[in-house]
Parts: sequence; C-alpha cells; structure tokens
Amino acid sequence: MYKIGVSKVEMTYSGEGCGMLGYGMYFHNIEGVETPQYARAFAIQEGNRKLMFVNAEFCFPTIMLKARVVERLKIEHPQLGYTEQNIMITAQHTHSAAGGHTQHLAYNLSIPGFREDVYILYSNAIIAAIVEADQKLQKATIKHHIGEFDKEIPVAYNRSVRAYNKNPEVEEKVSLKERHLAADRTMKLLRFRNEKGETFGSINWFGVHATSVSNRYRKVCADNKGYAAEYLEEYLQALQEKGDAVTAFAQDAAGDISPNYIWEMRYREYRGKYKDDYEAAAYNGSLQFEKAKEILEEIEEKGKTIEGELDSILMYADMSKVMIEEQYTNGLKHERTTEPCWGMDFLQGTTDGQGASKVVGQAVRVIMRSIRGVEVMSARLSKDVERQRQVIDYYNAQHPKCIVINHAKGMVVGAKYPEKMVIPGFVDPAIKYIKYSNKVGYGKKTPWVPTILPLQIFLIGQLAIVAMPFEITTIAAQRLRQTVQEVLAQRGIEEVIMSPYANSYAGYVTTYEEYRMQLYEGGHTLFGKWTLAAYQMKYKELATELLKAPQDRHKYRLRPDMFTMDEIWTGMDDKGVLEDLKAIADKPSQGGEMM
Repeated sequence: MYKIGVSKVEMTYSGEGCGMLGYGMYFHNIEGVETPQYARAFAIQEGNRKLMFVNAEFCFPTIMLKARVVERLKIEHPQLGYTEQNIMITAQHTHSAAGGHTQHLAYNLSIPGFREDVYILYSNAIIAAIVEADQKLQKATIKHHIGEFDKEIPVAYNRSVRAYNKNPEVEEKVSLKERHLAADRTMKLLRFRNEKGETFGSINWFGVHATSVSNRYRKVCADNKGYAAEYLEEYLQALQEKGDAVTAFAQDAAGDISPNYIWEMRYREYRGKYKDDYEAAAYNGSLQFEKAKEILEEIEEKGKTIEGELDSILMYADMSKVMIEEQYTNGLKHERTTEPCWGMDFLQGTTDGQGASKVVGQAVRVIMRSIRGVEVMSARLSKDVERQRQVIDYYNAQHPKCIVINHAKGMVVGAKYPEKMVIPGFVDPAIKYIKYSNKVGYGKKTPWVPTILPLQIFLIGQLAIVAMPFEITTIAAQRLRQTVQEVLAQRGIEEVIMSPYANSYAGYVTTYEEYRMQLYEGGHTLFGKWTLAAYQMKYKELATELLKAPQDRHKYRLRPDMFTMDEIWTGMDDKGVLEDLKAIADKPSQGGEMM
C-alpha cells in the first residue's frame, strides 16, 4: 500500500497592471480577481521512494521557478528528500493569470519584464503545497480508470482541422463541422482513497485549452479547469462530509484543442456557450467535472488498482542540436533540429485570440523571403564551408516556416540588433521592451526561450506519467505515447499518460505533416519540422534507462547552467521605461541560495 498526501494552497496574484501570460497582448493586464488561483500537490510514497506531482493554476512553470522550489526545499526541508528528479510541476494552462516568473525574454514581452513579486509568490505557494502534502501522508490505495465524452458534449474542438487531416493516421477526413471528433475525448483519472474508505484526492488528465476566457477580460481566473476542480472538490466534501478533498484537472494533448465553438463575428474568434466568458468557462468546467464524477462513481467496479514500485528519471536535453535518426525521416540523411524560431503564422494568432493582421503578415512574409534569399545566396557564394552548412541546415530545418524571430540569436525580422529597429517603441510595449533589453545587453546574454529542456518520467506501479515541457497536438501525442509505451511495456507499464506544461515551456510540438501546413501550432513549433522526432528519440532514450537498475543508469546532468539573477529585469514603471537592474540573488546554478 502507498502513502499519499494531498494539499491545496492559494497562489492568487492580484497586482493590478501586471500582464497576464498566455495571449501575449500588451493590453491584457490584471484589473481584479474573478476566481482565486491554487497550487495542488500530491505526494506519493512507497518504501523509501517518493514522488511529488504539482498542478498549478497558471500558464506554465519555468526552469527558474522550479529551481527555486528545489533549492528552498533542500535548504529548509532536507529531511523530506525531494529533488529535481522526483518533483514534477505542471500547469493547467490558464491564460488569465500573472506572468513574469521566468528569465526568458520572449515570455516576458507582454508582462512586461521579470516580476520578482510574482516569482516569489508562485514559488512560495508551490513549496508550501509540497510540504503540506508530505505532512499529510497516509495509507491509501490508487485506482485508475478512463472515461470518454459523448460526441454530443460541447467540451473540446480541434482548432486546426486542416493540419490534423494531413496526418496519415486520419483515415477519414474531418470536416469543420465535425472538428469535435478530431480530439482525444478520453479523460484519464487516478483516485486516492484512504483506509476509512474516503476519496480524499484525484488527478485527471484531459486535453482542452484553458482559454474559455478571452483576452478581452482582465480579471485573474483559473478558467474552465479551475472551475472543474472546485466543483469536484465541493462534491466530494459534501458527499463525505469531509473538508479537505483535493482534485487536479491536469492537461493532456491540448495543443490543437479549444473549448470554443461558436463564431463571434464581432471579435473574429470563437467563444464558448455563453457570451460572458466567465459563464462559458464555468460551463465547460462543469462538463469536465461531470465526466470526472462519472468516472469516480464507477471506478471501484471497473477501475484498475495501481500497485508496485515508484520510480523517476530526469534529463536535460538541448533540443536545438538533435541529429534525427533516419527511421523518423523516411530515410532522409543529415536532418536535424535547429535554433528556436517563431513563425508569422504563430504571431497572427488563432481563433481563440487574434494576433497580427493579415496585412502585416503579408508584408513580413515578403521581407523575410528576401532576407532568406540573400542569406542563402551569400552563403553559397562564400568559400566558408561551415557557414554554408549552418545557413542551409537552418533554413532546411525550419522550412516552410516564415521565420520572424530567432530566439537563439535575438533577431527580429532579420535585425541582428533589435534595439535599432525602425519600428518605434510606442507602437507596442513589447517592442519597447525588446529595444531596451537589447540596448543594455540583456537580450544578447541569453536565448529568448529555453533550448536546454527538462524531460522527465514518473512510474507509479503499472502507470507512467511523461512530463513534457511543451504543448502537443493530438496526433503528435499519440506518436510520442506509442514510442514510450513500446519501451516501457518491457517493464510492465500498461498505461502512459502525457502530462504537458511540465517543469518548463518551449512552445508547441506538431507532427511533421502538421508542421508543413504552417498554421498557428506549426508556427510555434520552435525547433523545426523534426521537433517531434527529436522528442521521440530523447524520451525513448529516457524510457530505456528506466529498464535498467538505478545504479546502472546514465547519470544525467540535473540542471543546465542558469543565468545569474542580476541578468533578470524587474519590469516597467508607469511611464513604460524599464526599471534599473535589480539583483535578487547570485548564481543559483552554482548552488547559491535563491531568495
């Protein structure tokens, strides 16, 4: 029997004027609180091994955030035995919560800047949740069961059906009216029950974006999954007259899946059932709650008991430098991933939130085609063989993406020195932030998005949970799940659960076929057309290590070199000018205390 502890700690940030993370719009700032935010933690112990699963109500975790959580636990609670390897921090991906808790410039553009207060609040809440969950460890059983939404239930819709239909797995093409069928409509659930027969916790995974609340709304809100969690906790507490049930509604393959399905001509985007987005979020949450409730009601009779040892493994991989094996490229040789880039199709937004206009998009495409032509021609005429290889590999890996921002080099629309862009800063605070950050040198000190990423797998008896620092489309998740399942079946693993938005964030992952379409998700697949293949290779390597005894496993480096905290900016004042540099700690990557 396992020992399991659960907890729920509030992490609401209500500072007015702080940008919310997710939509990337400069005007999307906090003006109040609609619902509180929570961090939910689940401690599982078997013998002398522990695992800690955290699901937090924000857009995504960051390497920097998890680093502080681990450091503080080591300093303040070393007896608990939690490390970077056995803690998994995930997000339910609401777009209506404060950002600024990262060192990477790209994710601070619309905040704008690093926010020490957000960073400290979020990490402190997660630490408190972890400690409390561990303190509440009690003997308990785990049951696993799966339920499927009926096709008539308006809970999830594929927003990129044209790309979805390009996959060979899709034998019958799906029409726009049937886009609700182009989604994984299964919910996977774990139930935790103590010796008294009380269900005191659960985690479920279902893929649908937490974007019921659009960027026109300015209050902090946990969105559909936050409402669902509250409904299920209230139900269990009323059912058992017990006030401490904790339930997490985690994400699955939500990359191309939206909760919105009614076209709103006025705003040129889809919305949920109600015109008021908070009502629409609550309604979608109620649908997820009802399905979780249904699963719990039949889990005792139909579910599987999870038994067996716990295990975990973590590696950091530079996903921008992966040579792709020919089995993933249909025999093409010398294919690889490359520096992370955003494409124009991503910057133009989705039906959940519009971005740059079509006119701007077309103009940028013309400019970028010219820049690409000049660079390729110049490289080919050069006698520098290494330069030729780098340029050709770069454009080949990203093709057919219209590259607008290269995050490794800090280049915007081909400008190596963004601070000298002719576009004035008053056009958009994000432009002002890019210009100032590069003027003082910060934009050249670090990649604008993480390229060295944490890949992690938890094993709980016959179950595997794959932590993914990205969001993944429906078919891409099927392929990655199958890759991991084929390896871990040798260890008796019967179910592999994909858990995205975990430990860090590096954009989207699509299939090769979807990438070629260059819709929103393909434009945000950072490392090029072979991104999924690269992750399949790395997770296969990680899963293979789990077949070995712990003492025989490859010793992976547990954290990449991080940037010193004096390279992180605090934000902008009321006049829109970046505040002076403010150091809040020194060299955390060298073991220094992160305050």
